[in-house]
Amino acid sequence: MPIDYSHIADEAKLQIEAVADKAALEELRIKYLGRKGVVAEFMARIPTLPADERKAYGSGLNDLKNKIGVCLAAKEAQLAAIVSSAPDGYIDVTLPGKKPLLGRFHPLTQVESEICDIFRRLGFKIFDGPEVETEYHNFEALNIPLEHPSRDAFDTFYIKLAGEPVSRLAGSTGKLLLRSHTSPAQIRAMKAAKPPVAIIMPGRVYRPDSVDASHCFMFHQVEGIAVDAKIRFSDLKGILIAFAQEMFGQKTKLRFRPSFFPFTEPSAEVDISCFLCRGQGCSVCKKSGWIEVLGCGMMHPHVLKSGGYDPKKWRGFAFGMGVERIAMLKFGINDIRLFFENDLRFLEQF
Repeated sequence: MPIDYSHIADEAKLQIEAVADKAALEELRIKYLGRKGVVAEFMARIPTLPADERKAYGSGLNDLKNKIGVCLAAKEAQLAAIVSSAPDGYIDVTLPGKKPLLGRFHPLTQVESEICDIFRRLGFKIFDGPEVETEYHNFEALNIPLEHPSRDAFDTFYIKLAGEPVSRLAGSTGKLLLRSHTSPAQIRAMKAAKPPVAIIMPGRVYRPDSVDASHCFMFHQVEGIAVDAKIRFSDLKGILIAFAQEMFGQKTKLRFRPSFFPFTEPSAEVDISCFLCRGQGCSVCKKSGWIEVLGCGMMHPHVLKSGGYDPKKWRGFAFGMGVERIAMLKFGINDIRLFFENDLRFLEQF
């Protein structure tokens, strides 16, 4: 004799008829007909019953399942009819809300903005130079001689004008190029303002490098200069120490190593103490305890003169850093290509 499951069917019917939205209806479907629902629990008992009782037991469960299914289908149709017959502009306030996707700044934009904000608080103004530059501003005005390897076509993107070939070593013929550093903006900034000045120049630069984990043919730099009558190298050190401690933490130390740049004299490479291992040595700092972050120096008299300043009256310092380099250190990123692949799984972390 089939087992009577009418009390379960009645209970389910009352609950189903009381729901007001599809979400609640789905919860009841899972409760009664889901893999771990009421019907499934009764089904699991079949193997434990005597053989002569299993048929009647199973038949009753199938009837229960069908009755609940009919109730669910009827209620679903009823809810659908309510929505379809609703007037224009009807909003079902019982439906769950949809969380809007929020936009965010690219990690390079975030780091560049942070760098600029730090120097702005230190009294620097922002100047934006063109990405298509002349040979004069990119090389000659910066004391980079004609025979310098950076002026080779293998190291610079020269722009070929219609009917004009690009020579291997572009001389003083005034060719156009994609700037290979933000330093040309120094000259334009000095021509646009009278000293004393303190200016930073962020922007994109281009070099024909092979793309790998640490190189790209387009990247970002932030250049900075300060010119005054009695400015000294110690002023440069003070500015860079303030920047590094604001960017990487108050315990950050700086190390200046002698170097050479055509547009500064004396010149230095600047290392910061590793902010991950605190100088103890790790894979990021290659066990040295120091990480190279930027180059700097006192502005060469030729550069001051190119900017329209009298080098006998004015002195200045300059510094430059790669934004990608700072971002990779700050966020622990080991591949520069991640910045340009537009992978949302990467970008949504920042």
